[in-house]
Amino acid sequence: MSQDVEDVPLLVPEDLPAGWVMPDPPVIESSADSVAIDAALKYDKRRYPTPGPDGELTGYNDGRDGRWFLIEHVQSHTRVLLRLQRQYLMHQDPMGEVRITGIVYLPEQAGDPVASPMLRNLPTSRIEAAINRRQFAVTGATRFEGGTLTMPSGRVMRAEDVMKPLGNPKRTPDFYEVVALQHTRLVDDGESNPTARMAEISRVPLSTAQGWVARARAKGLLPPGRRGRAG
Repeated sequence: MSQDVEDVPLLVPEDLPAGWVMPDPPVIESSADSVAIDAALKYDKRRYPTPGPDGELTGYNDGRDGRWFLIEHVQSHTRVLLRLQRQYLMHQDPMGEVRITGIVYLPEQAGDPVASPMLRNLPTSRIEAAINRRQFAVTGATRFEGGTLTMPSGRVMRAEDVMKPLGNPKRTPDFYEVVALQHTRLVDDGESNPTARMAEISRVPLSTAQGWVARARAKGLLPPGRRGRAG
């Protein structure tokens, strides 16, 4: 279920909430276009230190692999340039979580003011969440169709079974895939601490559920966790 990071596009039309689209054909067509925008903003003049031998992360999330995309709000025709980039919590991370690292607002006509409601209502967190659900195996490559999902082992799982107790990792087929599905469902439902809720559902210590989630992340089935965020 894992994917090569180089094979996964950073943004596709399906990542956008209702009311937002990507122009077709795209205005920014290549990585060279993104490099040109970075150059105009003097990002190419920045100096980024490299991680030290002790694994120090300073400089690892530098700006050199950022990519710009243009999206448009259907009703107002406001266009927004989004700069997307993978963020890595560890130097060894095979696939970092995608974050928005730059935003440029462009009204429909040059010279028009930017509407303040648009500044407040750009759904950045929803866009990031949709991208990362697709980036990681459980969330994009495996979707419930007609209420069922075929797991890697070949067993068919029903959508309503996702929230059942998880069972024994050594005896449950596709255990960590189900861990990732349950965690993702809880996040989508707005659960503030999904891992704690998973521990309650399966009646296991919190440390056990934390170990399951950590293992699912290590397998590339969930995005890396963010510092300071529960669950």
